[in-house]
Amino acid sequence: MSDRSWPDLAGRIEGRTHILPVRVYYEDTDFSGIVYHANYLRFAERGRSDFLRLAGVNHTELFEGDDPLAFAIHRMEIDFLKPARIDDELEVHTIYRRASGARLEAGQKILRRAGGTLDEIWRATVLAACLDSKGRPRRLPEKARIALAPFVEPSSSP
Repeated sequence: MSDRSWPDLAGRIEGRTHILPVRVYYEDTDFSGIVYHANYLRFAERGRSDFLRLAGVNHTELFEGDDPLAFAIHRMEIDFLKPARIDDELEVHTIYRRASGARLEAGQKILRRAGGTLDEIWRATVLAACLDSKGRPRRLPEKARIALAPFVEPSSSP
């Protein structure tokens, strides 16, 4: 199997936006066939993680380095606009707005694809912190800041 057998497995970056396709499965829904509210957080986490991966920031490398680091969510503001349902085709759109000090700020939207149009159904602002193994804030490593620089809004570059 070649590396190109699943080209969209981690989504794609278009400009500064990462786009991750997601299909809603039975396991994502509650008894009524509507996506359970906590699963939007799972979809969004995949979008943020795959964006970082495609940009060159690898969670495993950060954690297995000499000074182990990881990201933890500090704050989220969420708007549930419309429900997603079983079999819906969704896109998670992620933009990193800021990467400075120990903080990452992301803006995310989940859109439903239907008949060639995209309809926004969920949105969030996410603040994450880079932490050491004892839970203390640590500056983003230089390699991560450099990797994210082309994607962060120009007015907020470190």
